[in-house]
Amino acid sequence: MSHDQVVTCWYCGTPLPSHTLGREGECPTCKRATRVCRNCRFYDPSCCDECREPQAERILDKERANFCDFFEPEGHQPDNRAYLEREAARQAADSLFRKR
Repeated sequence: MSHDQVVTCWYCGTPLPSHTLGREGECPTCKRATRVCRNCRFYDPSCCDECREPQAERILDKERANFCDFFEPEGHQPDNRAYLEREAARQAADSLFRKR
């Protein structure tokens, strides 16, 4: 990953500070784990075991924090529409009830 790339949460797309990418790290917005296969540059759903790194151990839950030695953070767009729709609805409701 180049230094000018921004790592984003695999779930909601929030830009992640580097300190949130550790084993216990979580996204400040959606509270999902950040050191997960889904946030790794080797994650590829079209590959065997969904990982392009041939030496990596098989990890079944790609959305759960793990100890993979080959983890490299990857920036990408969110793929969870339900989360984004909830956030949009919440913001719309907030704007309706905001004092003017």
